[in-house]
Amino acid sequence: MNLQTYIRPYIDLIDTLRSVGIQKDLALPTIVVIGDQSSGKSSVLEALSGIALPRGSGIVTRCPLELRLRNVTGGVSWKAVLSYRKKKIEKTAEKTKRLRENELAGKGVKICDDLITLEVRSADVCDLTLIDLPGIARVPVQGQPQDIGNQIKRLIMKFIEKQETINMVVVPCNIDIATTEALKMAQEIDPEGIRTLAILTKPDLIDRGTEKNILAVVQNKVIPLRKGYVMVKCRGQQQIDEKIPLVEATQIERDFFQNHDFFRPLLDENKATVKCLAIKLTQDLVSHIKKSLPKLDEQIKKQLWDVRNELKECEAGPPQDLKGAKQFLIKILTKFNDKIKSLSLGELIIEENLFVQLRTEFKKWNDGLNNTKTSKELSQNYRGRELLGFSNYRVFEMILQDRMAKLKEPAIKSLNSIKGTLTSCSSSSQQAKTEQRIMDQFEMESMIYTQDPIYLKFLNEISSEKFSEAQLPVFDIKSKYSEMLQAYYEVHLWLFVFFQIVVQRMADQLPMLISFYMLKETAQLLCTDMLSILEGANVSELLFEDSDVSKRRKYLQSRLGRLTAAQEALSDFI
Repeated sequence: MNLQTYIRPYIDLIDTLRSVGIQKDLALPTIVVIGDQSSGKSSVLEALSGIALPRGSGIVTRCPLELRLRNVTGGVSWKAVLSYRKKKIEKTAEKTKRLRENELAGKGVKICDDLITLEVRSADVCDLTLIDLPGIARVPVQGQPQDIGNQIKRLIMKFIEKQETINMVVVPCNIDIATTEALKMAQEIDPEGIRTLAILTKPDLIDRGTEKNILAVVQNKVIPLRKGYVMVKCRGQQQIDEKIPLVEATQIERDFFQNHDFFRPLLDENKATVKCLAIKLTQDLVSHIKKSLPKLDEQIKKQLWDVRNELKECEAGPPQDLKGAKQFLIKILTKFNDKIKSLSLGELIIEENLFVQLRTEFKKWNDGLNNTKTSKELSQNYRGRELLGFSNYRVFEMILQDRMAKLKEPAIKSLNSIKGTLTSCSSSSQQAKTEQRIMDQFEMESMIYTQDPIYLKFLNEISSEKFSEAQLPVFDIKSKYSEMLQAYYEVHLWLFVFFQIVVQRMADQLPMLISFYMLKETAQLLCTDMLSILEGANVSELLFEDSDVSKRRKYLQSRLGRLTAAQEALSDFI
C-alpha cells in the first residue's frame, strides 16, 4: 500500500465529520498555520497548494482560511472551490479570495473570525488540511484598531489552545527565532513542544556566517520541538514578477539546498524542501488523527447521551415535513380542546384550581344574599294610607322589586371579580353576554312570581300557623303580611343556606349563568375556532415557535443530528 492510499481514508473521515458540522460541538484534528507578519506563510501555502494566495506586507490574511488539499487522478487536472457562508465559487483566484475577505471582514485591514474554505483538487498536491490564520501584527497601521494585535492573538489562541491542533509555526531564518511572537504563543500553550512544528523560511536571506546557528535550530538544539523543524525556500517576489511557475520554483528550491555548503545535509535528513514538508505534514496529521479517534469516539458518545437527556426535558417540537407537521398540529389542537373541555367541566385540576376560586366567589355572593333578608318590620316602612287588615299587592311587589334592584350592584361586582379569574379562559364578548344574561335574570325576577305550592311551603316554615293550598286564593290577613313578605322574599332571592335541601333561584342562578356562558359555552366556541384553523392553514406559520424552549429544542435537535451522523461515520470507519 502506498502512502497516499494509506492516508486518504483518514483525511476523508475528517472531511465527513466536518461536512456534518461536528466541529461546532468538539475539536477535530487539524493543522493550524501561524506566524508573524511577513514570515512567509502565504508563500509556504502557495507552494503546497499550487494556488496563488494573497501576499505582501502588513495583514494579508484577514480571515481564517481552511485550505483543503485533495490529491486526485484521472480526468481532473486542477480544480479549486471557495466556500463561505453557504456560498460556493469555483476556479478561485487571488482576487476572488480578497473579495470574499472584504465581504466578511469589510474593506481595509480589519480581521474577522468567519472561516473561508478553499478546496484544491489536483494531481500535484497531497491530501492535507491546513488552517491559515492572520499574521501577528505588532503595530497597527492606518485604518486598523489600536488593539489589532490583541484581536489577532485572541483569534490565534482560540485555535492553537485545542489539544487536537498541530501548531505549524512559520519563522523566517533571517531573524532571531526566540523573538518571534508566533513561537512564543505556541510555547505558552504547548511548553513541551509536543504538537508544535516550525517551518523556517527565507534561507537565502540569512547573513553569511550565521549558517551554523540556523543549522543548530533545525537540528532541535536551540528550542526543542517534538515535531522538529523543516526548512523551505519558496518563490521570492522577483520570481513571482518573472512569472516563474511553481513546478520550476520547486526545482530551483532543490538546487538551492543541493548546492548549499551548510544546508545540503538537510535533504538527506528530510528536513528541507516543500516536498519534504508536505510529506511530513501529511504523516503527522494522519498520526494525530489515529491517536485522536478513541477520544473523539468517547466525546461523541458522551455528548449524544447528554443531548438526548436534555431533549427529554424539552417538549416535543413539530416535525420538519409538511405531512408530519399537519398531523402534529391536529394532535395539538385535539389535546388543547380536550383540556379546555375538562377545565370547563372541572375535571382537570391544575395548580391554581379554577373551581376553588369560583366557589369562593360564589360563596361571597350567597353570603351577601343571606345578609339582606327582609325583617318583619319592613311592612311598616312601605305602609300607605290603607287601613289595618287591608293589604296592597302593589306595595308587596314594590318591596321585592326594590330589594331586587339593590342586588344588581353586588351581582355585577361578583361577576367582575370572577372575570379576573377567567380572563385567560373567556373572551370579552362572552363576558358581556354573561352580564346581559344576569341583567335579564333580574328583569325576570322583578315580575314577582312563584308557584303556589312553593309559596305555601315556605310560608308554613316561617309562620306559626299552618295553611293549606285551598286557603291561598282568599288569604289576605294583614297580621300575616310580614310573614308573607318574608316567605316570598326567601323563595326568590335570600334563602340559600349550605346543607339545606331547597335551592334558591338567585343564589344558584348567577353561578350557573357565569359557569355556562363564561366556561362551558366559551369552551365550545373555542374548540370550534381551533378546529376551523385547519381549513387552508399555513401549517409552518402556525407551528412557528419563538420561545426560549423552542430555540433550545432546535439547538439540541441540530446537535443530535450532527452527533448521530458523526457517530455513524466513525463507527463505519472504526
